[in-house]
Amino acid sequence: MFALVNSLILGSMFYKLLISFMLISLFSFAGSPSRILVHGHRGARARMPENTLPAFEYAIQHGVDALEMDMAVTKDNVIVISHDPILETPVCAGPRNGVVIHTLTLAEVRQWDCGAVQNPNFHTQQTVPGTRVPTLDDVFQLATRGTFDYNIETKSFPERPEYTPPPNEFARMVLDKVRQYKLEKRVILQSFDFRTLVAMRQLAPEIRLSALTEMDPRAFTTIAKEAANAEIVSPYYKLVTAGKVAAAHAVNIQVVPWTVNDPAEWDRLIEAKVDAIISDDPAALIAHLKKRGLR
Repeated sequence: MFALVNSLILGSMFYKLLISFMLISLFSFAGSPSRILVHGHRGARARMPENTLPAFEYAIQHGVDALEMDMAVTKDNVIVISHDPILETPVCAGPRNGVVIHTLTLAEVRQWDCGAVQNPNFHTQQTVPGTRVPTLDDVFQLATRGTFDYNIETKSFPERPEYTPPPNEFARMVLDKVRQYKLEKRVILQSFDFRTLVAMRQLAPEIRLSALTEMDPRAFTTIAKEAANAEIVSPYYKLVTAGKVAAAHAVNIQVVPWTVNDPAEWDRLIEAKVDAIISDDPAALIAHLKKRGLR
């Protein structure tokens, strides 16, 4: 009889301990911070020539979650990676300064060297002489090197239509390449020109869209709705507040601010609970997040 009572007491204590452990684990998990994703801006502009294969390779090696880049289109309808629609120093040096990419063939574009001169705004940037403007094919061929996403921007200018193809055509050209490499689940299309996002939504509803904004003070939910119900809003980082992020999250919209290189601002955005941060120095941001227990 004594043995039975003792067994019941021990059993009761075991179950109480088990339940306590489960509750502690549950609350610890619920209170743990979410993982912040890192997008390498123009690859890793603080470390390597922007929007080049060396920059993208550096970002991949340091564990980015997404490669952020910009697209232009040549005269012979090849999508190339360039932030500006014009080839000019200090980013690219070539036969002439200030030439519009859309007036040149790919062969002509590749006469410019986009790695020989250090960007004066980034003293940690390493020069890589002989670096050429890559094509979208070139960067999509890096996909086998990891599971990172591509955050690709259509550089489209309503006030300067001669710089790019029309929005519908631009979106179709991008989609053709995405499908060629079977990257539909790994691509985010972002743009300040929402016409390209609307076009992509009509062509391929499965492609994630990101609405870029620099000065719009409105709610992120409102901006996303105007941008073909974009899944992501990507604001200039100073527009971000915890309230606007929470309102976006309430309707399943992600917030991915750009372009943030200051640790104090990283911490502010972490506290605001953004989903990802776009940075020129992704390796430094990843190291910072690891210290915060967010990687």
